[in-house]
Amino acid sequence: PQTAFVILHGTDTMAYTSAALSYALTDLSVPVVVTGSQLPLGELGTDAAANVTGALKAATSGRLSGVALFFGHRLLAGNRVTKSSSWAFTGFESPNAAPLATTGAPWQWAPSTRGGAGWKNVAPYARHDVVVVDLVPGITAARLEALLTPLPEAVILRAFGVGNVPSQEPGLTDVVERVIDAGTPVIVTSQCHESEVLLGHYEAGDALARSGAVGSRDMTLEAAYAKVQFLLSQGLTGDDLAGWMGRSIAGELSQ
Repeated sequence: PQTAFVILHGTDTMAYTSAALSYALTDLSVPVVVTGSQLPLGELGTDAAANVTGALKAATSGRLSGVALFFGHRLLAGNRVTKSSSWAFTGFESPNAAPLATTGAPWQWAPSTRGGAGWKNVAPYARHDVVVVDLVPGITAARLEALLTPLPEAVILRAFGVGNVPSQEPGLTDVVERVIDAGTPVIVTSQCHESEVLLGHYEAGDALARSGAVGSRDMTLEAAYAKVQFLLSQGLTGDDLAGWMGRSIAGELSQ
């Protein structure tokens, strides 16, 4: 029988864990499926039994590789998911990638399109100072600078749309440029779940591109954050880290 792993996990940070595992376990030749439930096993109407059963079936199917997350009758790539609801039984979505499989009689499996460069000789995760900042209309350069003082090891800016910022706010992108010049990479993600960050596509994102910030393409926040933590744990910093944000390690980016 095929060896496989099923991990039972709380739902609040399950998407972060599944993304983090996907980068660290690219050399693992057996599948890993993460699952949990919105209601505990002992509660009337719980989704726990169905999710665990589904995870076990996926893990032993012989059709899965890498890290996946099973929830609400769907098997999703572990580094393409985000928690979308704190109460719905379909509590996780994969906004920019189709499900790997959907339960039914029989299960419907999608053609495998996962890939990535992988990573050899993985060093263990360590805690690194990565700050996530949501940009909002009216944020000032002084406030952004204060949020980034002292300098973290990396910055993830959650911008509008395809990576746009309040471009008319005086000095905002100057702060970003100073942070990058000091050796701290700045990665731009979108506040939209369904999006692909394209810096420079509009004027509002062009200044960010010129400052040296890099986009996260269509990664979820969880996938981008876990990837930054992974790369820092492998000893990458500055431009080296920024360069890897656009390269797929474990299928976290659409090709």
